[in-house]
Amino acid sequence: MIKRLIKFVCHKIYTIGKFEDLRINGESRKKYLDQIAEIEESAIISPESGIYNSQKNKSSIRIGKKTYIMGDLLVFKHGGRISIGSYCFVGPQTRIWSAKNITIGDRVLISHNVNIHDNISHPLDSKERHLDFARYLEHGLADSIDLKEADVIIEDDVWLGFNCVILKGVTIGRGAIIGANTLISKDVPAYAVVVGNPSTIIKYAS
Repeated sequence: MIKRLIKFVCHKIYTIGKFEDLRINGESRKKYLDQIAEIEESAIISPESGIYNSQKNKSSIRIGKKTYIMGDLLVFKHGGRISIGSYCFVGPQTRIWSAKNITIGDRVLISHNVNIHDNISHPLDSKERHLDFARYLEHGLADSIDLKEADVIIEDDVWLGFNCVILKGVTIGRGAIIGANTLISKDVPAYAVVVGNPSTIIKYAS
């Protein structure tokens, strides 16, 4: 009986300590996120997500109310802006990287393993690409670099299926559906259902 009581007390102490650690870590993370992004109070930022802002401007990343972020958001040091509206979902392992401007409307559902980029990520010239990588290893993201940036706009009520890729310079119209594993390199009309690579409109949703 005494052994069971001791075991119960020890388990309670361990559980309380564990939850206290989670609470402290959660509060610390929230404080950090509040310094690098403008996040509505009702938004949910999952512990598995990553938000990276090496700029000194927290308005470079904005997340609306009731939006749930499980993926990664990154703005480059030399430029970039990510704006996500209300009631959106960004799935796990999704990466949204901006060197110019990515605007996502309201009620947009983004599945897991989606890539959204408004830039080409690395210089085209092989020597510049190597020098940029070498600089990154020593100093982090570059203060100035040409990544051929172009805005990405994803309008309200869009659904992006898993593993799809959204490239720079495109607009996806309101209510469009992008199927799994689809590559988007050109504009998508409102309510279009698009699949494949190259992407093809197969019908229109309501």
